[in-house]
Amino acid sequence: MKTGIELIAEEREWQISAMGWTADHDDTHTEEEMVSAAVAYAWNNEDMWPWEAEAWKPSDDQIRNLTKAGALIAAEIDRLIRHNEQIQP
Repeated sequence: MKTGIELIAEEREWQISAMGWTADHDDTHTEEEMVSAAVAYAWNNEDMWPWEAEAWKPSDDQIRNLTKAGALIAAEIDRLIRHNEQIQP
């Protein structure tokens, strides 16, 4: 059985390799859109979805939704690190 961190890492790799959501792409999201998207998946709340409705693809499986949320949070953390934003450990 995979751990949560393994599932999140796999999802993030898929986002990059299959969807093209690279660092350059992520760097265009400067208004906390990735955080909003992560919360939308975590809470299964479409009203929080920051992008077009067609991109909203929640699952009936809460683990899958949390995996997507975790990968989006990881992408936002990486974006902040690249831009030397203050991150509290």
